Amino acid sequence: MDALKIALKAAEDKKAQDILALDISKIASFANYFLFCTGDSSRQMQAIADEIQKRLKKSGIQSSHIEGYQNSEWILMDYFDLVIHIFSKEARAFYDLERLWRDGKKLDSEKLIKDKSKKVVAHKQ
Repeated sequence: MDALKIALKAAEDKKAQDILALDISKIASFANYFLFCTGDSSRQMQAIADEIQKRLKKSGIQSSHIEGYQNSEWILMDYFDLVIHIFSKEARAFYDLERLWRDGKKLDSEKLIKDKSKKVVAHKQ
């Protein structure tokens, strides 16, 4: 869950839109969480991916692979238990993964981000 919180905060800080976190642990064997978000441009999508990767790496979390970075219609970042999908608006509407994974449990992204922020503040004191 820490990786999800870190990724959520990084995406939010880079102004990602329509952020959605799903707990898929009960319906999938390959991951526990999906994180979906949208960027306005390929440059913003890459900035979101770069920030997520930088912060997770700083926390000791490495990706198994990243796909779609150059094309920037759909960037997929695989962190084993966490799979991150960064979409253009058009690609997100076209693939509609939220519909395919609708049996996953929607998580309160804002609450997760605030929980992460509280821990960071607590560690600084």
